[in-house]
Amino acid sequence: MRKILGLFSLILFFSCNSSSGEEVIMNSVDNKWNKKSEQKFNLEISDPQNPKNIIFVIRNNNNYPYSNIRFIVNFTNLQNKKKETDTLNYVLAKPNGEWLGTGFGDTKETLFQYRLKYKFPGKGKYEIGLTQAMRNDNLPGIEDVGVKIETAKP
Repeated sequence: MRKILGLFSLILFFSCNSSSGEEVIMNSVDNKWNKKSEQKFNLEISDPQNPKNIIFVIRNNNNYPYSNIRFIVNFTNLQNKKKETDTLNYVLAKPNGEWLGTGFGDTKETLFQYRLKYKFPGKGKYEIGLTQAMRNDNLPGIEDVGVKIETAKP
């Protein structure tokens, strides 16, 4: 039994570590994401010649009252202060109410594509800001919000 638990722990450890070319940044919002609380993610891009996939990560639980989530995204190049703003809508649940994400228990993690094979204009620092754009001032049921950056496959 101990060997099985040890093997399981080892597999879990390696599966949770990001491989080279992949970075995940998570912010906790503690089940009450305020509409005025922009979640900021700072990126350091050292190899702009390799296109990247930018993916949003949402962890929600059964207290989340909707089947979708809307974001306002501020994508800023910190070198030249150029800012792009997008409004996005993502589906979190099937029409029957079943969550689309993965995970055990009440918490589900869902990945949403933002930009695929995006070629950053140059080396340097970038910032992605996410604000929830739902009807609630304090959005219940969202535990964590994150951004995953991975090198795009050719």
